[in-house]
Amino acid sequence: MIYANSTLQILSRRCLKTRRSHETGLDTDRAQAHQRPGCKGMIRFSDVTKRYPGGYEALSQINFHLAPGEFAFLTGHSGAGKSTLLKLIALLERSTRGQVLINGQNLAKVGHRGIPYLRRHIGIIFQDHRLLFDRTVFDNVALPLVIAGYRHLDITRRVRAALDKVGLLDKEKLYPITLSGGEQQRVGIARAVINKPPVLLADEPTGNLDPDLSREIMALFEQFNQVGVSVLIASHDLALIERLQRRTLVLRAGQLIADGVPRTEGH
Repeated sequence: MIYANSTLQILSRRCLKTRRSHETGLDTDRAQAHQRPGCKGMIRFSDVTKRYPGGYEALSQINFHLAPGEFAFLTGHSGAGKSTLLKLIALLERSTRGQVLINGQNLAKVGHRGIPYLRRHIGIIFQDHRLLFDRTVFDNVALPLVIAGYRHLDITRRVRAALDKVGLLDKEKLYPITLSGGEQQRVGIARAVINKPPVLLADEPTGNLDPDLSREIMALFEQFNQVGVSVLIASHDLALIERLQRRTLVLRAGQLIADGVPRTEGH
């Protein structure tokens, strides 16, 4: 789905501009950020640019700060840079310039061997679920814990708790192919939160779902946010974004053009 320019302009105007000067003046506290417990769940971009070989600039001088426990949407037309921004947070890509800090840690200083450990503190939900269809629901959700070397009893306890949270405890022995699209997405969410990460990222998690299922999935994200998880969701669904009245970052051609809570009609 591609937004008409006029639709994006309307959303941009409705977003209250909330950029502050301290977003680009962070040098004084970077050195000590990793020592502060309050940094858990924090995301900070400082003059971040991502340029690909050939000169294409997917993101240009992005500045924003997502506080611990905050819930925000990321929106914009196709190709605006939403997925690229999420990939930088998860270290699926590296920025060309600028600094990305997650939980107080400068990602530029994270080596190849440190990436798996960083990702244990970030839950990622994809639009296409990325489930293993030759494994059961239980095995799909358990995978991050198996890789991390957890004991069998701990894995069983945590997987069943996660499945219960998303309403799929009775389907743990089924295979993903037998589930509906909404149920598959909930399996992906259970897998993403199994490590109890302080940061949860979602790339178009409701893109293939009908409005009722979309509301159910969003209710799950709000529940995780209520217990202190920082949530950043890339979404095309303007109606859903305006209904939830959460902070919204608007990208256009790789630039952050608005940052705030969308105003409702008449305000």
